[in-house]
Amino acid sequence: MLTCEKSICTQAIQLKCIESRVENKRLHYGRFVVSPFKKGQASTVGIAMRRALLEETRGTSITCARFHGVVHEYSTVAGIKETIHDVLVNLKEVALTGDSDDVKEAISSVTGPKEITAGDISFPPSVKPVDNLQHIVTVTQPISVTIELKIEKDCGYRIKSFNGFKNGEFPADAVFMPVRNVNYSVHLFGSGKATREISLIEIWTNGSPTPDEAISEASEKLIELSSPFLHVKKRDVFCSRDDKGLFSSIKLSSQLYDRNELGKKLSEDTFIDQLGLPARAFNCLKEAEIHTVADLLNYSREDLSKIKSFGQKSVDQVSKALWERFASELSQDEIHIK
Repeated sequence: MLTCEKSICTQAIQLKCIESRVENKRLHYGRFVVSPFKKGQASTVGIAMRRALLEETRGTSITCARFHGVVHEYSTVAGIKETIHDVLVNLKEVALTGDSDDVKEAISSVTGPKEITAGDISFPPSVKPVDNLQHIVTVTQPISVTIELKIEKDCGYRIKSFNGFKNGEFPADAVFMPVRNVNYSVHLFGSGKATREISLIEIWTNGSPTPDEAISEASEKLIELSSPFLHVKKRDVFCSRDDKGLFSSIKLSSQLYDRNELGKKLSEDTFIDQLGLPARAFNCLKEAEIHTVADLLNYSREDLSKIKSFGQKSVDQVSKALWERFASELSQDEIHIK
C-alpha cells in the first residue's frame, strides 16, 4: 500500500490522495479526501464527480475484429478452442492505454498451438495493453491465426452495430469506461456555525488511467462543462422571439403542435395560477371562466382585450407569461369571443 503526498488546492478546499494500491494490473484503487466544505457542498461535489468519473472519463477500446475465412459470429474454427463470439467478448475486455483520438489498427498473427494474449498483438506506438497476459484465444493445433483489430477512444459504452461491416468483420461492444466504480461519503466535523464537511472519494480503475489521473481528467471535464456559466450576463441569456443565430433552428416541442393539439398537451390540471399573473389579470380571467392554460389558448389577443376590465397591459402580461412558462403564444386572429 502506498500513500500519496500530492495535494491540489482550490482556494481553501484541498484534495489529497491518502491511499493508493494496485490490486492487480487491471484493478487500481485510490482513496481521496476533499475538505473543508460548507454544509451541503460535499454531496454536490461528490455526485458531480462520481458521474464525471463514470461517464466522462475517456478510455481506449477495441471496436472491431476481422477474421479471415469466417462468415458468422457464432462460427467455430478447427484448431481454435473458443467460438468467434467468445473471442469478441475477450477482446472487448482488453484494457488499453492510448493518447490518440484517431482510429487505430492493430494485428495479431500467431501460429499455434499457443494461448494468444494481449501481448501477442502488434499495436501502434500510441496504444499499449495494460496487461500483456490478458487472455484472448487458445489455438490447439499448428495453424496460423490472424486477427485484424480496429481501436478507438471515446467515453461511455457503445453497443455493436453490424451496419457497414463486410464479411469477416465483426463489431464488438466497446467499453470506453476505464473507471470501474466510484464511491463517496460525507463526514461532519466541528459544531454549530463552524460545522464543516469532509468528502471521501474511492475510485477503482482498470489501470489504463490511475485513480489520480482519472480524478484529474474528471475535474477538468467538470470545469469545461461549467465554464459557460462563469461569466453569464443578462444580455447573454435573454432571447427574443426573433433572435437569429445558434438557436434559430431549434423549436421547442410545444411549438410543433397546432392549437388544438397543444390544448391536449397542456393538461386540464395546468391551472392559470402557474402563470404567476398579477392579481388584476388573474381575477379577470377567473371571472371569464378561464381556469386552465388549455382554456386560455382558446382565446386570441383580440378576444382577451374584449373581456371586461381586461386592458392591453393585461393582455401583454398574459402573453409574456405564456411564452416564458410554456413557450406558447396567443393567436393574433380572433378565434373566440365570450
